[in-house]
Amino acid sequence: MGRSAAFFDLDKTVIAKSSALAFGRPFYRDGLITRRDVVKSAYAQLMFRLGGTDDQSMARIRDYLATLCKGWPVDQVGQIVTETLHELINPYIYAEAAALIDEHQAAGRDVVLVSASGEEIVKPIGALLGITDVIATRMGVTDGRYNGQVEFYAAGTAKVDAVTALAKERGYDLADCYAYSDSTSDIPLLECVGHPSAVNPPRALRRLAAENNWPVLEFRHPIPIGRRLRERPAVPVAAAAIGVGVGVAIGIAWYGRHRRTRTAPSTA
Repeated sequence: MGRSAAFFDLDKTVIAKSSALAFGRPFYRDGLITRRDVVKSAYAQLMFRLGGTDDQSMARIRDYLATLCKGWPVDQVGQIVTETLHELINPYIYAEAAALIDEHQAAGRDVVLVSASGEEIVKPIGALLGITDVIATRMGVTDGRYNGQVEFYAAGTAKVDAVTALAKERGYDLADCYAYSDSTSDIPLLECVGHPSAVNPPRALRRLAAENNWPVLEFRHPIPIGRRLRERPAVPVAAAAIGVGVGVAIGIAWYGRHRRTRTAPSTA
């Protein structure tokens, strides 16, 4: 028998926010983005929401992301993520997701984070959770700076391609593997394993889960990782078995709106 794995989407599945959104503020503070970028990003976010998760929409987000990041020093991005990880990510990890990850690892399964956010963000978050394997977006780099090219965009069917390749490399039987996601864009990922689960699903994904008898999991308790096992019960893997990118552009748009709200003059 081949080894087994559990594949977790990241945003709104393992953490209760967008991983790239979380770093919008320090990116702005350190001069990686401008107010003009905020306006463009707000438009990109609107187009993504209106256009859904079709290939054309995701391609537009991918191309915008590449243009936005062009010229950023890779070391600076890594330093920002490292310095702010515990403040911006740790408190938002779902206790239920962390416990489920622990259960899979205790059962001898590999756990893999699969996210459209960049490797520079996803790998440190994985390390925080005790996960070493990630499938994430890879940006091209020349002389220590992002060169405006996307080597691999981990979204939609590209996630399935990467998961399938990893399964072949390691001998996973996908029929014995698990996958968790909150997003309709990850339906191909959920369909490629034998044990898919929808996490906090929107209406369309919830309907598909019901049609296919997929478990629906509700994660409601973001809590710092150091406290999760003391204060929340674990979620048994067996219960899940019965029945985890667009990134920087969306994060910057949110921060722009948040900053304008905070700096607006009081009318009191």
